[in-house]
Amino acid sequence: MLPKELLAAGEEAMKKTIEKVKHDFSAIRTGRANPAILETLKVESYGSMMALNQLAGVSVPDARTLEIRPWDISQLNAIEKAIQKSDLGLTPVNDGKIIRISIPPLTEDRRKEIIKTINKMSEDYKVAVRNERRHIVDGIKKSEKEKLITEDDRKKYETDSQKLTDSYIKKIEDLVLLKEQDLMKI
Repeated sequence: MLPKELLAAGEEAMKKTIEKVKHDFSAIRTGRANPAILETLKVESYGSMMALNQLAGVSVPDARTLEIRPWDISQLNAIEKAIQKSDLGLTPVNDGKIIRISIPPLTEDRRKEIIKTINKMSEDYKVAVRNERRHIVDGIKKSEKEKLITEDDRKKYETDSQKLTDSYIKKIEDLVLLKEQDLMKI
């Protein structure tokens, strides 16, 4: 592959990493109700494990409440059990037609714990971005060995790949900062 193609492919992979960061951070519980915290929830239904969004609609009637309305009322108890068994720390209230989940405010210790988790996750994503840079640089060096580019070109493309990497690491750090600010709001 030519260095420009390597850079483009690397940037595409880095964009996917940023999307994954956004998705994973949206699933982290803050003090406000957010249907995204239930996205990963699997419910045993009709003899198999299904995503909650395939069985019910989730709405946010106010800032601290989630409402789950199953398409099939017979699945109400299965959904309730799945929420109780999950590690989300939420208590569902089943009224026979819908399930309400009240989102409790986070304690200071829990907020700090979540921030540590976010920082650890962000380091994993930064490593993924750096690995992509390493992949780009290896391809650039290979192009130089195959006499497709000159040494000056190699240095220029390596600098470009470092700038690209730095910009995506900065984006990850910005997302971490936003999530931390969101968590620290009372």
